[in-house]
Amino acid sequence: MTNHKIAVIVLAGGQSSRMGTDKALLEIEGKCLLQRACEVAAVVGPAVYVLTAWPDRYRSTLTEQSQFLLEYNSGSGPLVALTQALTEIPADWILLLACDLPLLEPQIIQNWATQLTAIPQSTLAIVPYQNSRWEPLCGFYRQQSLASLQSFIDKGGRSFQKWLNQIEAIPLPVGETEALMLSNCNTLEEFDKLKSVIGNG
Repeated sequence: MTNHKIAVIVLAGGQSSRMGTDKALLEIEGKCLLQRACEVAAVVGPAVYVLTAWPDRYRSTLTEQSQFLLEYNSGSGPLVALTQALTEIPADWILLLACDLPLLEPQIIQNWATQLTAIPQSTLAIVPYQNSRWEPLCGFYRQQSLASLQSFIDKGGRSFQKWLNQIEAIPLPVGETEALMLSNCNTLEEFDKLKSVIGNG
């Protein structure tokens, strides 16, 4: 599979209510979280989109490889955001990434991406799985999953866990390194903790 068949969408649409400030713009080593996520995304494929309702807020931080996708249902959550991505982006697979994952490792994600070539056609998603829960905001979704997702949302569904449990999804095993990579930050305390991990790395 050539990389142009994978598009990456970075979510920058959250309200950051627990953080108290826009977490996409929090900086580590001179780069904001959104910029760091976009740089990792560019390793996986050349098509990188930032889904947000506020493109002007992030324009100065965007990498050259990235482009904006205007979120038309702001505040509806990541499941609805994925629906928009699958509808508007022409790619076989969408890699969905949250912008608040400061420890993203491009090599791990690239290794996961290479597994997509061996996935049966019937598989609609390939997503990290740990502690009996999916980690959907660092997962791959096939274009054909859109019909199932749309139907789930139309019936009032908003839970990634429930949707992934009812479609054909392959769990990606999560070891210690992957678990650390999937650490996200919702509060300034969590952010400072992850920042110190990078500083000591």
